[in-house]
Amino acid sequence: MKSDREMTFVDHLDELRRRVVRIVIVFVLALVAGFAVAQPIIEYLIARPPVADFELNVFSPWDSLRIFINVAMLAALLISLPFAIYQIWLFVKPGLHDRERRAAVYYIPLAVVLGLFGLAFAYLVVFPLAFSFTLFLAQSMELTETYGIAQYFSFMFNILIPVTLVFELPVVVLFLTTVHILTPSVLIKARKTAYVVLVVISTLITPPDLVSALIVYIPLILLYELSIFFSRKVYKKQQMKLQASEERLQET
Repeated sequence: MKSDREMTFVDHLDELRRRVVRIVIVFVLALVAGFAVAQPIIEYLIARPPVADFELNVFSPWDSLRIFINVAMLAALLISLPFAIYQIWLFVKPGLHDRERRAAVYYIPLAVVLGLFGLAFAYLVVFPLAFSFTLFLAQSMELTETYGIAQYFSFMFNILIPVTLVFELPVVVLFLTTVHILTPSVLIKARKTAYVVLVVISTLITPPDLVSALIVYIPLILLYELSIFFSRKVYKKQQMKLQASEERLQET
């Protein structure tokens, strides 16, 4: 009996190793594609507002190489991410209940859609506002705007990544509700605290002005309320199934 358990554990490790190797291979192949598209992506990003009218500089011999590699790796990550998620799903699938499997199948596409919306909102709305605010501040202090390309991309990614992650809130709530860790009543009771936390988040990822904070804060509030709405739907279905099963037991 003990040897069977050890073999099962070894088999799981072997399966994990094989799936990790596959993910690494696909990522390396995607990295080759990333190096091919890195230059066009960089040219596209620096040719668009709000930096299109500015001259970007390098302040270190490594700046251009670092940006090129970072963009290539980011592109490779985006290309290989669906395959990596699929491999992780195949690995954890045998250990999940049917309810958890259905939740993952439904919510992974939703997570992708919300992530794309969050990325678009961050790049088209939040990032230009943040850059415009810093530009206004520099001009009001009569400073000369000399931007480094490494600092510019770092500033951009520090805004895009947090905003994109925040947009995944409904998916997290849906999954936690499905696996009976979270209920709508808990979300409703925590609404006031959540609103305060969202205020802090919106001020951290935006320039320190009221308009920018409100532009980000309002979608965050809508996302939280949407999370409550979805959680209610899932919780109601769970209660109906539970009631139906209890009625069947009483009949027998």
